[in-house]
Amino acid sequence: MIAVEKALEQYGAPIYVRHEIVHNKYVVQTLEKKGAIFVERTAEVPEGSIVMFSAHGVAPVVHDEAAAGRLATIDATCPLVTKVHKEAVRFASEDYDILLIGHEGHEEVIGTSGEAPDHITLVDGPSDVAKVEVRDPSRVVWLSQTTLSVDETMETVDALKEKFPQLISPPSDDICYATQNRQLAVKQMGEQADLVIVVGSRNSSNSVRLVEVAKLAGARAAHLVDFADEIDESWLEGVTTVGVTSGASVPEILVEQVLEYLTQRGYGDVELVKAAEESITFSLPKELRRDLRAEAAALVAERTGRTPSAE
Repeated sequence: MIAVEKALEQYGAPIYVRHEIVHNKYVVQTLEKKGAIFVERTAEVPEGSIVMFSAHGVAPVVHDEAAAGRLATIDATCPLVTKVHKEAVRFASEDYDILLIGHEGHEEVIGTSGEAPDHITLVDGPSDVAKVEVRDPSRVVWLSQTTLSVDETMETVDALKEKFPQLISPPSDDICYATQNRQLAVKQMGEQADLVIVVGSRNSSNSVRLVEVAKLAGARAAHLVDFADEIDESWLEGVTTVGVTSGASVPEILVEQVLEYLTQRGYGDVELVKAAEESITFSLPKELRRDLRAEAAALVAERTGRTPSAE
């Protein structure tokens, strides 16, 4: 969100964003009001414009499409996703079969698969393992989508290791630290809460996983809401303890509104459940340090043979 706001501040509207920058309805609506235009295909972006790639990452072919369309690009891919992309490229260059654990159709999976399509096989959970085939069982590695349930991912890995005993693990865990921390906290919360409310959007993989984790941890019920006014009063019937958490990309104000809603209904005694300290910060995309409007104009001029005008 900050990257889009900075781009709008620096270059002015419109800034095109390929796919939702993060999977959160409030964030997308807020940025649209400020001048961001969200598109699903690179071809939708007018020639000579600025386009930002979302946090989920894109396949190399998308960068090629942007270059062909004379677009100035800002790559806002999450560094943790970039790490998975680099691992895919490295293992493919060493001719490994790569088993990518993730959800079919998710933007992050599409982007990672595009880095090495001839080497990557998608494994969508433990039930997929039986049908997985590789060329050489001694040269196979697993990678994962960064927003999965930690428990389900490891269940899938265990099943893969049973089938392929020489399966190699990535140098470090691929699951996003914010996703892991929230899942750990929800496990603690689910053991004590009658009801868990997860603030997040339905197309957010990590938010949906939190609902599942809460139920598995023992919560009687768990629901996903974008906003406080989506809470159904009937959920609170017979409930003495409510747990509240949020997806990794949810603005704090939305959580505060849910807490205020609950306080007004008698749930004012708040106890913080913290699984870990989060002190990691990431730099803004390096492209925000350049004059992208001028670069885009120059690209168009190069194609048309006209000198870009100074307006």
